[in-house]
Amino acid sequence: MNKFMRILVFFDLPVKTKRQRQAATKFRNFLIHDGYHMIQYSVYARTCNGTDAVEKHRTRLKRCLPDNGSIRMLVITEKQYESVEILLGNLCEADDDFETEQLSIF
Repeated sequence: MNKFMRILVFFDLPVKTKRQRQAATKFRNFLIHDGYHMIQYSVYARTCNGTDAVEKHRTRLKRCLPDNGSIRMLVITEKQYESVEILLGNLCEADDDFETEQLSIF
């Protein structure tokens, strides 16, 4: 049985030059196109179905890293993610529970 997990990506990228801004935009666009959603500025999350999917997305992420900056990845279970407390602000669509459907094979 696979366990649903969340990949959290935290990043600080330099944006002083035009080239740096383009690299930062390219990285953010990669995250969005790869199924990540923004939790807050420079923090993105993606749900994965098990460790194999986590490894697949870890490999994709490593291939798209910009030349400079600070990028961190944290993998937690869906249960751990549910314990996140919002201390100020409101829930957003990305904070909703992840729903799955059971697949039946006859």
